[in-house]
Amino acid sequence: MEFVFEIILNLLGFVVGLTIGILSRIGFKNTGSPTLFRLTIAFLSISVGFGVVGTGYMIESLVIRSGEIESWVQTLGIGIQTIGYFFIAFSHSIKSFFPKSRYFRSIIVPLFVIPGNSIEHIIRSISFILLIYGTIETIMSYMENKKSGTIFVASGLGLLALGEFLGWYSVLFPESVLYFISISTKIVGLGALFVPISRVPLMGMKHGGSL
Repeated sequence: MEFVFEIILNLLGFVVGLTIGILSRIGFKNTGSPTLFRLTIAFLSISVGFGVVGTGYMIESLVIRSGEIESWVQTLGIGIQTIGYFFIAFSHSIKSFFPKSRYFRSIIVPLFVIPGNSIEHIIRSISFILLIYGTIETIMSYMENKKSGTIFVASGLGLLALGEFLGWYSVLFPESVLYFISISTKIVGLGALFVPISRVPLMGMKHGGSL
């Protein structure tokens, strides 16, 4: 039953990320905006990352049946998601969402070093830092322009960051519900990002401009 929930949650994340990626792709085709091109790569990467982990759980549940997903599969999926977070956090063309700011210098790298799959912990740490950076920059942007769409972006990135933090913590408490909460939080975060991005294909976007 535990694997069933993990499969459902990861596949749901795959669908949500894929949907946002497709919308970004449509917006890019309509406008030629490099920003939307980066967002397309970002959300498709996040979608593939969820898909890799979900597929790993399905193979484990239906074929291997060892009672535990291969650690390299989990690490691969998280790593692919991190690529997406990178493109989101450093989409400098989205000036209304991610203006340049000295506040990023104040972020201290979390010391997520514990025994076990250290590569996974490092990747989660990178994801957390990228998402926190994006959240801070977006909040600062909202304080400047007061655009309603920025609230959804800040909330979405903040929830993704919280999901990554809970995902790391779930390794310390493998028998807890933290993993399920982590995936659910990230899906809700993607849902929040869906709101402003879904408007792009309808409203249009200037070439190289901001959402």
